[in-house]
Amino acid sequence: MNNTVAIVDDHTLFSQSLKNLVNSFENYEVNGVHKNGQELVTQFKANQPKPDLVLLDIRMPIMDGPETMAWLKENYPDQKVLALTMEDDEETVTFMVKLGCRGYLLKDIDPDEFKFALDEVIKEGFFYSDAVSEAIKNKDKENKLVNLTKRELEFLSLACSEMTYKEVANEMNLSPKTIDGYRESLFQKLNVRSRTGLVLYAIKHRILLL
Repeated sequence: MNNTVAIVDDHTLFSQSLKNLVNSFENYEVNGVHKNGQELVTQFKANQPKPDLVLLDIRMPIMDGPETMAWLKENYPDQKVLALTMEDDEETVTFMVKLGCRGYLLKDIDPDEFKFALDEVIKEGFFYSDAVSEAIKNKDKENKLVNLTKRELEFLSLACSEMTYKEVANEMNLSPKTIDGYRESLFQKLNVRSRTGLVLYAIKHRILLL
């Protein structure tokens, strides 16, 4: 049986091309194309068959990606969603992941890597790229959490919030330079390269609960 995919994107040419690409993959079939989150919500509320995976754009009119993720998190928390977007800033990506997005992809992704990402989300539940993937999947890293100090755990939890690093420093009563040191230390310990990587690690190890 094919894995069903819903596409939510307001750019018609892109979404139709994406539909053709997904349908060309073995064991995948697009069962819905929607121009915004509201159209997807309407499908869900109509008790129509739910897709195995939703490919979700972030910037859309009427109901955008974050609004759609928030609705899915509240009503269908087990729904697998991949963000597929041109928005690559850490703040946006982190926010989407915290809302329950299982991974994120940029629209210029190579088709082979795109197919791999779909497979990973279907089989493993998440897709992590590059060093983030290595940090989470490498069995040698599974016990890395016990090596974090209480202050590092506090920093990690705050780094997963909407706070800026300056605000984190104020909350922890530390200098911005000390916070930079915590950040770089955790990047090295957890083998991640960005704030997004920290969030994904925290989710994986239930430091941050979605």
